Amino acid sequence: MKPSFQQSLNKKQLEHNVTKTKIVREKIWSKLAGVAQPDSRFHLNFSEVIPDFVGSSAATDRIAKEDFYQRGGYAFITPDNCLVDLRARMLKAGKSMVVSTYGIYRGFYLLEPAMVPAGQELFAAWLDGLEHFGKKISLEEVAERGRFDFMVTGASAVSLDGVRFGKGHGFFDLEWGMFTELGIVDDNTNVSAVVHDVQVVEDKLFPSPTDILVDVIATPNKLYRIENRAPRPRGIHWELLEPEQIAATPPLQELRRMHGLPVG
Repeated sequence: MKPSFQQSLNKKQLEHNVTKTKIVREKIWSKLAGVAQPDSRFHLNFSEVIPDFVGSSAATDRIAKEDFYQRGGYAFITPDNCLVDLRARMLKAGKSMVVSTYGIYRGFYLLEPAMVPAGQELFAAWLDGLEHFGKKISLEEVAERGRFDFMVTGASAVSLDGVRFGKGHGFFDLEWGMFTELGIVDDNTNVSAVVHDVQVVEDKLFPSPTDILVDVIATPNKLYRIENRAPRPRGIHWELLEPEQIAATPPLQELRRMHGLPVG
């Protein structure tokens, strides 16, 4: 069947967005190299890691002053290097969190202050420390704990209208999709991005069907609040996932089992 005019238009728009996103991401990466802290495994390979950067503690200061942070005690925090300071501060402040493992290959870990001896908060905030002190948690257990008070993520770049994109693998989109299906996040959940100033894009970006828009952008020098943010997507777009990706992501397999869908 020949595609309709609208379908052809949508496909062209999607292809344009993908191309523009790639151009913006590479442009930002060239600037980020001057302020990024090298990763112990991936150095400055920004297609594999969202790095820490000069001034990340100042950006974290801005998050810590926000009402959602002050009032919230339980959050989802991505494993990005720029959020190490945030995760350590949360433990010291008595806040609990769920953190995904790199690539979601080993699922999710629960990290609570009671799990971490005093003085070990920074080690626990690193990914190796997370798996040393934290407890592996299934999606079903995450669902039983209830809603997240807020979510914080790193990004490769984020626009002033809240369009955030990462390394290009779509991990945060998957995490969001799983959590919306569990009913523990929705369009009212505060989502913040911690980035360097060079990662903030003034160009108008158009979100893809799976892009998660943020409410707050915190940088070393400024805090941006996104007004009139567009709605976020819901659920997992299974048709966009390759079987190999599902096979490599245990929580996706668990979610399929929870919904009575075939896994293999």
